[in-house]
Amino acid sequence: MIKLTSLAGAAGCAAKLGAGDLSEVAFPLGQLFDSAAHPNLMVGLAEPDDAAVYKLNDTQAIISTTDFFPPVVDDPYWFGAIAAANAMSDVYAMGGEVLMAINLCAFPASLDLAILSEILRGG
Repeated sequence: MIKLTSLAGAAGCAAKLGAGDLSEVAFPLGQLFDSAAHPNLMVGLAEPDDAAVYKLNDTQAIISTTDFFPPVVDDPYWFGAIAAANAMSDVYAMGGEVLMAINLCAFPASLDLAILSEILRGG
């Protein structure tokens, strides 16, 4: 079986856009969602945080997040499990409870789809 980590040019968060660059990209988008126009948006792009928070009512809010990174281990199942735990940790960091998840992946067409199935099974 292929070593998943051999497919990555950088590992983990090091493969992501740096904090300064991310701030530069996200800041103009945050201006589109100012608090006056969107009073229920408790945490948005203007604040660098783990997730967005949208108030539903006085006692409930939705926490929304996504994450994406290259393989950090070679085993597809464990890569999926690590990716899922990492994404859920952003919800926990905001004080929330995970109610659902959506898988997001980019997968090379040249690889066996059984590898992708195993990644998704882990996550």
